[in-house]
Amino acid sequence: MDTPFEFKQETDRPIVYVRAVAADDLPEEVRSQLMGAERVYAVHDSSGERLALVKDRNMAFVLARQNNLAPVAVH
Repeated sequence: MDTPFEFKQETDRPIVYVRAVAADDLPEEVRSQLMGAERVYAVHDSSGERLALVKDRNMAFVLARQNNLAPVAVH
């Protein structure tokens, strides 16, 4: 079946991606500010640029929505 389908974006807000990041994968200058956290959550734009790091997943989604962005989880 080869029927064309036009996917429409559900929102006018830009999509950002939220993913877990191990503290060990971050530069030392960032790790020194994590106060012992082993994992943080990154918000990335569609080109992969990291926009923010936050301490938990819910905060990442709230941050994105407060900045008129549409967050999507990435595994």
